[in-house]
Amino acid sequence: MTSIDNITLEVADPAAAERFYANAFGLDTQLRLRASREPATGFRGFTLSLTVPQPADVNALIDAALDAGATALKPVTKSMWGYGGVIEAPDGTIWKVATSAKKDTGPATRRIDSVVLLLGVADVAASKRFYLERGLTVAKSFGRMYVEFASSGPVKLALYRRRALAKDAGVSPEGSGSHRIAIGGAADPFTDPDGFTWETAPIASTRQ
Repeated sequence: MTSIDNITLEVADPAAAERFYANAFGLDTQLRLRASREPATGFRGFTLSLTVPQPADVNALIDAALDAGATALKPVTKSMWGYGGVIEAPDGTIWKVATSAKKDTGPATRRIDSVVLLLGVADVAASKRFYLERGLTVAKSFGRMYVEFASSGPVKLALYRRRALAKDAGVSPEGSGSHRIAIGGAADPFTDPDGFTWETAPIASTRQ
């Protein structure tokens, strides 16, 4: 296992979620949807981040998401690291849209440079060891706070302390029940120390 081929979000209404993601982000092969009514309350322990080229693209994608029914968790703003904002999709998934660029170099294109899955974990060091044993390699590491893995697939994987990830998303860290997400890319299915499920990715990545 060296990459994530796709992310499956478990949602109450797949048709509504399909419309939202088509209108908001235009994601295709990276994102799959399936029906599930597994109970989940509060923070589900992960966020998805879209990295884009410039501030105009952040604005375009955030505005499209809000118009499609998302809720703003953190308004778009400048910071020391760049420009971005956080929204919650109607299905409850938290998305961050951000760029490291401080200024626009042209009109918005809505291009997405990368998709990053951030897992909120109880023990970054322990989860890091778990994934290293399964063939991933570290691209960036900041002690026991944050780890990002190298990936040849369309989705990058990173680990963040759960409370820190919730704070970054603008929500309470409290939550229980299903994560309502499955990660596609494992040769054999498994569940990690924080309860995130990996599934064998099909050869052709299409939505369900």
